[in-house]
Amino acid sequence: MIVFHSSTCIVEHPDVSFSRDYLDFGKGFYVTTIEEQAREYAQRFLLRGKKAYLNKYELSDDLREYKTLSFDSYDESWLDFVAICRVGKDCTDYDMVLGGIANDKVFRTIDLFFSGEITEDEALRNLLYEKPNDQICLRSQHLLDTELTFISSEEIR
Repeated sequence: MIVFHSSTCIVEHPDVSFSRDYLDFGKGFYVTTIEEQAREYAQRFLLRGKKAYLNKYELSDDLREYKTLSFDSYDESWLDFVAICRVGKDCTDYDMVLGGIANDKVFRTIDLFFSGEITEDEALRNLLYEKPNDQICLRSQHLLDTELTFISSEEIR
């Protein structure tokens, strides 16, 4: 499958160790199957006066040997997992995590939940009508090295 990653540079050889901590699905290399979503994310770099690149890859379709966690909706299990990852307490050993990204609207709900201003039930009710977009967190360097192939990069202007 074709996947995309936005960055301030061309990323031919992704490295998990360069990932930031406290992200939605933990430390990893984040990609999406939705090109427009990656292009929109690249705009954040441009707004900060940085260069922006859309990197394109082929991700193997046969990933059965890898330990994978997948979320189909913004539900309690998704919220609990994101909460654990965002505070740096994820102790799982998944190679790959798939599910919705906490975009600006979703993040506002999560932020209210994390700050204690709304309960988990209220947060889940707010998220019920949000259509999950698409993010894949590749958390295993072995997976990156063997299953992800760089295709091209395009500078976004």
